[in-house]
Amino acid sequence: MPSELALTADAVRLGRTAADRAEAIDQCGALLVELGAVEPGYVGAMHEREASIPTFVGEGVAIPHGTDASRALVRRTALAVVQFPDGVDWGGSTVHVAIGIAASGDEHLGVLSSLAGILTDPAKAARLRAATAPSDVVDLLGQDPNG
Repeated sequence: MPSELALTADAVRLGRTAADRAEAIDQCGALLVELGAVEPGYVGAMHEREASIPTFVGEGVAIPHGTDASRALVRRTALAVVQFPDGVDWGGSTVHVAIGIAASGDEHLGVLSSLAGILTDPAKAARLRAATAPSDVVDLLGQDPNG
């Protein structure tokens, strides 16, 4: 598998709170901007995507990402993981981990596919929700085949 999910501890925020889904998406987007992965305009596109296609994927996880048109705002493929231990209402579901995705071209398909493989394993998803250190998240999601 290519290293689409290469993830570093600086892209992980644990123990956060958000009043609602919009604030949670803002936190994911701001982290992607901080990491230099996207232009600031990408955050608005994440909200646009969420309004048309909710990004809750089950197991207490959502994967907010931009619209197809917003890929021009992506500088590099990256993940931003934000954990909400108390949960955030995500349109009727509760999200404990939001994984912001920035990917250009067709890379997003590989990223989504790789994440789906991890998140459909309830034990791995539970470990992600309960992570207490960024290294725990990196171990779960940062599946770099060279590491």
